[in-house]
Formats: sequence, C-alpha cells, structure tokens
Amino acid sequence: MRFVFGPVSSRRFGLSLGVDLSLDRKRCNYDCLYCELSKAKRVNFFDEPADWQAIVSEVEAALKTRAPEKLTITANGEPTLYPYLDALIDGLNAIKGGAKLMILSNGSTIGDEATAKTLAKLDVVKLSLDAAEAKAFKKVDRPDKRADIEAIIEAMARFRARYAGEFVVEVLLVKGANDTETNFDALAIALGKIKPDRIDIGTIERPSAYAVQAVADETMRSLANRLTGLNARIIPARHKRPNAAPDCASPDRHTLDRIAPDHPSSALASPDRVATDRITSDCLSSDRVVPDRHSFDRVSLIDLLKRRSLSAAEAVAILDERALALLNELLISGEIIIKTQNNKTFYAIS
Repeated sequence: MRFVFGPVSSRRFGLSLGVDLSLDRKRCNYDCLYCELSKAKRVNFFDEPADWQAIVSEVEAALKTRAPEKLTITANGEPTLYPYLDALIDGLNAIKGGAKLMILSNGSTIGDEATAKTLAKLDVVKLSLDAAEAKAFKKVDRPDKRADIEAIIEAMARFRARYAGEFVVEVLLVKGANDTETNFDALAIALGKIKPDRIDIGTIERPSAYAVQAVADETMRSLANRLTGLNARIIPARHKRPNAAPDCASPDRHTLDRIAPDHPSSALASPDRVATDRITSDCLSSDRVVPDRHSFDRVSLIDLLKRRSLSAAEAVAILDERALALLNELLISGEIIIKTQNNKTFYAIS
C-alpha cells in the first residue's frame, strides 16, 4: 500500500492506522528541531498532490483486514497543506466504520477559515503548540517567516469554540529551546484561552534530523506544574507504567534476538534499557493487551520505516514473525540501520 501504514500503537491515541498524504518527500511550513524527517526547504503548498479518491480506496481496502481505533491523517510534513483535505475527510468519514478519524497537525493553518471548517469534521484534532513566546517558537519550530504565534493562538481559541470533538494540544520540549519557565508561563496564558480537552507534554524520543537533546522528566514535571487548572499530562520517555498487564511485559534478550539474530547482542539495547521502552510503553491502559501483530512485505516495511523509525519494543509488538525476519534481512543488507535515542534502540532507514 502507498498511502496507508501501520497500524502502530500509541500511548496517547491507541491503535492507529496512518494515512500519509506526502509520500515522496517532506512538505512542511516548519522545520522543527525535533523532526524525524530529513532537513528540507519549508513550503506552504503541496505540489503534485495525490488523488484523494485513491487514498480513500486504499484505506477502505485496508480496513477489510485491520481494525484500528483511529484513522490518523498525517504527512511527511504538514497535512493541512494538502489541497483536497476537505473532500478526503468526507470520503474517510463515509468508510471509517468504528474507527475515529483524527489529524496530527502543527496548527499553523488553523487561522484559515476553510481549514478550520474542514478540521471540525474530524473526531479528534491534535495541534502542536511548542511555544507561546515568539523567540522560543522561532527557535524550536523554525517556521516560515510569515508565521505569527499570537495569531495562531487566537485562531486555536476560535477553533475550540466551534469544535465539538476531542481537541488535543501537544507541547514537545527540546532542551535549551523551549524548556524555560517564561515560555511555560506564556503557554499557561495561551492554553487557558484555547481550553483544549487535553494537553500532552513530551520530549524527543526518536532520532531527529538535528543534534538536539531531550528534556528530563523532572524538568517536564516542574514546567507542567505551571499550567495550573489545565488538563495537562506528561508523556514520559522512559518510565515503566505501574500495574501493567502481563502482556505489557518487557522483551527479554531472547525476544530481542528474534529481531536481529545475526547481529551481535551489543548492537541491540540491553534488556534493562529496553525495559524502559517496553513492548507496551504504548499501551493505553492497564487492562489493554498488545495489539495483534501484523504482516508486512518488504516494500511496505520499508515504507513504514521511511515514515517512522521503530523501536525494538515496537517491532516486537506490531510485526509478525515474517516481518521480523524481513527486518533482520534489511539490517544485514544495510538498507536499515540501528540508531539510539534516550537509551532506546530504533530501526531506521540508512
């Protein structure tokens, strides 16, 4: 499949089937420090957009064999730049079944009336607001020069007033960029205006295009405490969740060796390191089990890794035996490599 990837499991949004609107390259009006995608020139439009009907047809075919909790519209970049988004959302709403339709957006276009009207058709909208200070905003998100953070904040507040679905705002912290008390005091004011249903505060977990560092959990907790009266939660990068169900256990050395049996153990994270990532670091609740594992052919597995690196624990959780064998073949051939971030092992395109 070209446009559909996964499903992948998320701590925040459950089992999600991704819908990628920008297959061949990054198309984004930001160049965020923490982005997994390779560095690219900022753009404000989609050239050569994919046919929305072809995307809907592919999703409909995927739903015959997969039962995700969410259909997640995303892109190698910013999905709201896709010119046929309104028609696409209407088409996906018609065939989504029991899944909720959501989008992952940087929030930059929410001030456009047509975009806001389109996003109001979704079950879940996740917008990013990494900074409310202009200086921190420019430093962490590296936006197009026309971006105005105060205007974006006001537009998010207007969208909240019209939107009946689940509205989530994400704040992603980068050490030395937006992890200051002054930025969080400004965020407290901004988020108080916006009134999202939930605020997710996290930091870098996956390998980034730029040499940046994650923020410590203790720092995130301290900063989050400044968001008084708001429904904010920290998404920790490395901690075990207490009272996990048995299926949320950590992979042991034998399990890890299933991923790369022909590589020395030193190439993989040690069991105690992977335990901080865990197969079910993405489990939604204590009574949730690991989702069914899925088969990928060589092309679809490479496509998945182009869009999103996989941690060792995620690989074990979502790939079946055949796909794990393919992962190992790709590692041996050099088509993928092992990276580390925050003491976790990731498989990524070389």
